[in-house]
Amino acid sequence: MSNRRAGANRIRGPHSALTDFLAANNISAAQIRDDYERRQREAAQGSNAGEGSARQEQDNSDDSDDEDAALAQAAAEEASKKAKKRKRGEKEAIEKIKKVKAAEKAKGSKKGKKKPKRGDSDEEDDDDYDDALARNMYKKAKPPPGQFEHCEICSKRFTVTPYSKDGPDGGLVCTPCGKELTKEAKAEQRAAIKKPVGRKRRKVESDRLDGLTHLGSKSLQQLCIEKVAQHHHQIDSLGDLPGSVYERLSQIFSKKRVMNPKTLPVFLRPDLDKIAIDDAAYLEVDDYKQIFAVVPHVEHIVLRNACQFKDEVVEYMLEKCDNIKHLQLYAANLVTNPMWQELFRQAGPRLETIQLQWLDAAFDDDTVQEIVEHCPNLKRLKLKLCRRITEETVKLIPGLAKLEHLYLQVSKHQEVGSESLVSLVTTIGPNLRTLSLEHFVDADDSVVDAIHNHCIQLKKLRISENDYITDAGYGALFTEWQNPPLVFVDFNSTRSLEENEPAQAIGLASGAFAALMNHSGSALKHLDIASCRHISKACFMEIFDGATQYPALEYINISFCNSVETTIVAGIFKSCPALKQLVAFGCFDVTHVVVPRGIALIGMPTAQDAIEQYGMGIGVEEAIGRMVAVTG
Repeated sequence: MSNRRAGANRIRGPHSALTDFLAANNISAAQIRDDYERRQREAAQGSNAGEGSARQEQDNSDDSDDEDAALAQAAAEEASKKAKKRKRGEKEAIEKIKKVKAAEKAKGSKKGKKKPKRGDSDEEDDDDYDDALARNMYKKAKPPPGQFEHCEICSKRFTVTPYSKDGPDGGLVCTPCGKELTKEAKAEQRAAIKKPVGRKRRKVESDRLDGLTHLGSKSLQQLCIEKVAQHHHQIDSLGDLPGSVYERLSQIFSKKRVMNPKTLPVFLRPDLDKIAIDDAAYLEVDDYKQIFAVVPHVEHIVLRNACQFKDEVVEYMLEKCDNIKHLQLYAANLVTNPMWQELFRQAGPRLETIQLQWLDAAFDDDTVQEIVEHCPNLKRLKLKLCRRITEETVKLIPGLAKLEHLYLQVSKHQEVGSESLVSLVTTIGPNLRTLSLEHFVDADDSVVDAIHNHCIQLKKLRISENDYITDAGYGALFTEWQNPPLVFVDFNSTRSLEENEPAQAIGLASGAFAALMNHSGSALKHLDIASCRHISKACFMEIFDGATQYPALEYINISFCNSVETTIVAGIFKSCPALKQLVAFGCFDVTHVVVPRGIALIGMPTAQDAIEQYGMGIGVEEAIGRMVAVTG
């Protein structure tokens, strides 16, 4: 017991670097010394006696120097042998792997093998893989955790952990150097990764839906607006900019969902007379009060998605703002009926525009009665999807004698008879410039007859989502109509939903479409005939034949018109020189379309490749020539 303790407590001195090297490579110093002494004895026996005695009389210091030199030489020879042996082993391993690969290839095995890129060599890839595999087989093992190691980069001594990172030359690095290497690797990855093609295409399609087509470089104003929107969190003020720029920036901020209490003050200036926020969903009560406190002389208010627009906000607005003439509120469902009525009583004489949309909780027929009584100067009225209003509202609106623009859309559960609409059109029709009747399903030919007889100043007409007005009724509307040519026409979804089609076509069909273009084709800018499925191919080809020109037409929606094909689209391009946007969802017979410069074609999944290739670079004649060449 005591002997073991004595042996365990024995103090050992430090080892030299040479001793550590020999121990690491399994070289025995004692064996080297014995071999050296044996060679010395053999040499001594072969020499003369005088020389042997002289060598034996050398000092102890000379013997130790010779011994160290011999040990170093032997160690170098041993290391050289091991290096040669390692290289020979690597070469044999590489040859063995190549043989296995060749055998697998001969058998036709392709499991787990990636498809090579065009221009790459399979043999070179296999050789590189084999070399790397062999090097990894003979790579020196990492020191275990807890050992001390010197950093490969800064040479600082550190303790090895399981999370120690490899250096560029195969060694280990300390924690600070490892963090720097990680940062550099991530930066290189971010620089190497390109934006996905789908994200770029999605941006292009978004611009097309907004009606934007960029020809060449963007304007300086557009670049500045995009840069401001990109760094919105760093902007304190926009300075003295035109109102149109403010409105455009507000639209971009709303689209990117960054219009919030922090960015709102950027758009507030005491000298402004218009506040337009397309998405006010993130604004609270105090933010609305801030708007009316900073801009007390506002005349035109546009607040969409005004979810937190409450009674107290209306009270504050009436207290601070005395010049309100145009009021447009969407989804202001927290305002009660009494407050709506109070608003129209106090501000009614000044109001010229009232546009309200998506009101579910309040705003009923009694509120409309307050509008009729207290808003004598009202020129524009829009009530869209206000669930509390009924047919009674349609009967009350004729009391607005100065009304010029009317937009009505009732909820699906409300039914409005044709008699009420006829009475409405007969009373205020002569003064109307705009008439939009959306989702009046039960309206019949008597309504369009009243429009034909009493509306003589219309520039915009919308009758959509109707199941009863016939093609003959629409045709009679545009035949010998005293009204000047329309600028805006929307007859989308005017068709029968019954399985058995009636003998007389329901909705805008071939005859009515031809009458429409004969009457208003010279001045028409906006044409929406989506889902008018009874317009024939012959009618489309006759109207858009390339020879007849529609010089003002900028927007066309022919979605889900089954007869539309590539030839018709080519005729539209040639007949409409001012065309900017063509919407053609569901037109599956349109293929190999080539889009001229300056036109945004939307809804053509089968023609995306052609759009991407030619869409922004050629003219109408060349585009039509290419389509004709492809389709024959």
